[in-house]
Amino acid sequence: MSDITATPQQDAPELDETGEQAVETAEPVVESTFADFGVRQDIVDALAAHGITSPFPIQAMTLPIALSGQDIIGQAKTGTGKTLGFGIPALQRAVGRDDEGWAQLKKPGAPQALIVVPTRELAVQVGSDLAIAAKTRNARVATIYGGRPYESQIAELEKGVEVVVGTPGRLIDLNRQHFLDLSHVRMVVLDEADEMLDLGFLPDVEKLLASVPEVRQTMLFSATMPGPVVAMARRYMTHPMHIRAAAPDEGTTKKDIRQVIYRAHHLDKDEVVARILQAEGRGRSIIFTRTKRAAAKLADELIHRGFAAAPLHGDLGQGAREQALRAFRNSKVDVLVATDVAARGIDVEDVTHVINFQCPEDEKTYLHRTGRTGRAGNKGTAITFVDWDDVPRWRLIDKALELGIPEPVETYSSSEHLYTDLNIPRTAKGKLPKSQRTLEGLGAEELEDLGDARPRRDDKRSSGGSRHGSGERRRSGGPGSQGGDSRRPGSQGGRSRRPRTEDGEQPTGGGQRDQTPSAAREKSVETAGEGTRRRRRRRRSSGGNSAGQSPSGAARGGSGQDAQQSPASGE
Repeated sequence: MSDITATPQQDAPELDETGEQAVETAEPVVESTFADFGVRQDIVDALAAHGITSPFPIQAMTLPIALSGQDIIGQAKTGTGKTLGFGIPALQRAVGRDDEGWAQLKKPGAPQALIVVPTRELAVQVGSDLAIAAKTRNARVATIYGGRPYESQIAELEKGVEVVVGTPGRLIDLNRQHFLDLSHVRMVVLDEADEMLDLGFLPDVEKLLASVPEVRQTMLFSATMPGPVVAMARRYMTHPMHIRAAAPDEGTTKKDIRQVIYRAHHLDKDEVVARILQAEGRGRSIIFTRTKRAAAKLADELIHRGFAAAPLHGDLGQGAREQALRAFRNSKVDVLVATDVAARGIDVEDVTHVINFQCPEDEKTYLHRTGRTGRAGNKGTAITFVDWDDVPRWRLIDKALELGIPEPVETYSSSEHLYTDLNIPRTAKGKLPKSQRTLEGLGAEELEDLGDARPRRDDKRSSGGSRHGSGERRRSGGPGSQGGDSRRPGSQGGRSRRPRTEDGEQPTGGGQRDQTPSAAREKSVETAGEGTRRRRRRRRSSGGNSAGQSPSGAARGGSGQDAQQSPASGE
């Protein structure tokens, strides 16, 4: 074990940004097992049951230091296996219900480890990996993120957990409401810190760090070390050890991933994609788009052409996003059309093709996208479409990455080189033959009903006195109902967002009353609009019977004319 312990070496370069000693990665550790690094046997057995027996380089470098309790800065891309590098220490150092020392805990069941990730999809992935490792361990793992109901997450926290994995927003929300107690956390992990910076989450991360005890172990993992991330590391970490690990995006990307760049016309891209998806040997494929609308449109188009495709973008509800990811992993669909943000956290090893439907914004985005294929020693193909207007941008990317392809080849769906470059049968057309439509499709994957994902605090609001007026005045239809919050169902003022009827009109308050035949004859008057009803109420509340009043009309509500002449009716 001495040859892979990440202790500083004399010739190891210092980390310029933080001044801490750095450890360069060595060759992949293939002969050692997790047990050689002091990992608990129950965790080793749980991993072995899933075919995980030997650690990746980042895991071999991280485990000895993390298990000793020292702070770590790890530079590694997604797909290098860093999840178990910090997940195993989090599970092993946590005191479980059957462990010695459980009774001595100040608050048994309070979270002891906090793992913060930038996206929901990554939270699900990390939580799933930790659940595998903890299957025979008495340490409970909770995954907390937005888009899912608060009630189930709160109930899980109230039962007690040892490790919490979550996104910043939901973690802060539950902590603010005192459902998530962070005062007993002994380990904090910040995964993909540079992505959290890009998404604007660093202020939220600092709020979380301010909520945990000062005496703790902190591990930060990031593909790059931009200034704000370095500054945060200096403020919140104590003499961290810096570890670098080779990643699919660095060095091995160009070797394991074939780069194909085409200058394509936007009106012909769908046809080109349809042919690429019929290439020989194509497995799971991810198509990246710049916008959510483009992802939805392309997914619909591919489904229409017979492909088993699913969209993944931010406009989808959480249930639909998880449905798409499950269908992709379970091979019910083999094409995922995704935006960059939604695709963060996708960790599927056997992706054979990545297609950039538009030219990426910069070299970092290009590496992030293409790094989804060619993982774990597999080969992959990355195809990029460059519009005519994006050629200058592509040249900058090509120069930065030294790809040697500054001029994309002009390509159409009928181009001969398209078929030869990507091993596409000459018989391939714009639609997948029915004989090849063997996958079940997105509809075969169950769509989980996540229910109402509103915060619990909404349920605590009183229906009585508030800034919206008292509940009694709203129910009575008095003046208070006209000044209430128009966003609330049942309020009658302003432009309400109430559900519409089948004919597209908004239901009115008057339509809820029982109507007599005479009222039905005057329906157009009764439903004339919000302003008309307000005038009626004011006239009724003024009192006094006019000449020619119909008592029966007053008693029954009457027609529009009768209603204007009737006295207040006790509403």
